[in-house]
Amino acid sequence: MKKIALHWQILIGIVGGILLGALCVQFDGGKEFASDWIKPFGTIFINLLKLIAIPLIIVSLIKGVSDLKDVTQLSSLGLRTFGLYILTTFIAVTIGLGMVNLIEPGNFISDDTRQEMLQSFGGEVGEKVEQANEVKSKRGPLQVIVDIVPDNIFHATTSNGNMLQVIFFSLLVGIAMISLPMNQIQGLKNVLDSGYNVVLKIVDIIMMFAPYGVFALIITLIAEAPSIDMFKALGMYALTVIGGLLVLVYGVYTIIIYSFGKMNPFKFFKGILPAQLLGFSTSSSAATLPVTMECAKENLHIRKEVLSFVLPVGATINMDGTCLYQGVAAVFIAQVMGYDLTVAQQLNVIATATLASIGAAAVPGAGILMLVIVLESIGVNPAGIALIFAVDRPLDMLRTATNISGDSMVALLMNRFGMGRTTLPQNNATHIKPNAEE
Repeated sequence: MKKIALHWQILIGIVGGILLGALCVQFDGGKEFASDWIKPFGTIFINLLKLIAIPLIIVSLIKGVSDLKDVTQLSSLGLRTFGLYILTTFIAVTIGLGMVNLIEPGNFISDDTRQEMLQSFGGEVGEKVEQANEVKSKRGPLQVIVDIVPDNIFHATTSNGNMLQVIFFSLLVGIAMISLPMNQIQGLKNVLDSGYNVVLKIVDIIMMFAPYGVFALIITLIAEAPSIDMFKALGMYALTVIGGLLVLVYGVYTIIIYSFGKMNPFKFFKGILPAQLLGFSTSSSAATLPVTMECAKENLHIRKEVLSFVLPVGATINMDGTCLYQGVAAVFIAQVMGYDLTVAQQLNVIATATLASIGAAAVPGAGILMLVIVLESIGVNPAGIALIFAVDRPLDMLRTATNISGDSMVALLMNRFGMGRTTLPQNNATHIKPNAEE
């Protein structure tokens, strides 16, 4: 009997989770049952993915950089990758602002619903605002650069929120390796090759449990969701965000993939579907990174030295879906609370959201902390975040899937234009899987 493809298994897990989650909320004690007996399995699955994220970044990034011929290749790849990520982020937040100004979802919410939401989520928002203000109070104009350089690499690897520091250290080791003669680094390269294979095998083992982990996560999401009335009130806001994400992914990304990546967009999205579904379920680009890299290698045939650099960096600094949501959410909250934003303030939203995304952690809930910074930059009371808290988690799932799509698209472009095959080391040429679309 033919084995069911991973993305179909995950889809079955999502649908089954929705059905059982809806069943749980119909009975007394159903929510408690889901929280006590089902949620832990979803948490274990996310923990397993997070467990392997940093080891994967370290071995894959060092290996990817050390496989390059010289530092010139790295600088070319790095500059183009970073430039593309900034460009797509700018496009995303601009689309978000365009959608929210066109639809004006803030005019669809009633005063009663507004007060109910402020009361229901005021405490949680207060904690987020306090966290963001604490971070902001310690940040000077160059703090983003300071945060990239760790003072202790072992401490940096203790949290997935320190991805940029881990990436910096890995790049430093990789640069040192390509600056030394091969006979001095051959032993370490052999260790990295073995480590890379071991980590990928661990990813394969973890992914055997993906459908069950997704099943548990979706049940928990449905069971712990706020009342349906709040979702109705926020329907237009949610539709605005979703519409913007669809325009970005299936409009802008599709054009870029077809025109510049020279790949059939259907083949591209089918290839990254397991990563999109897992990102949707976990709301974490970092947790999904191992699967994103596997999809890029096996389904999109992106070279290891490209995906080993582009995807870990993208999981940290490329937040297209999150930035689009920032633009919609900031203007929506301003509309509801009676603020009339000027063109200059909306341009400020674009700049702030783009810059804030660079240092944002690739973990669930990071978008809310970014939104506090964006709202304060345009003079809107961050307490208004309570108005969108009810639907933040499902939208977080969608924007994470969008972030992953953007990372994979940039990896595809870098595979085609970032570095020529003629400059690759001879000893690695036999291991390269050619892109069928080129």
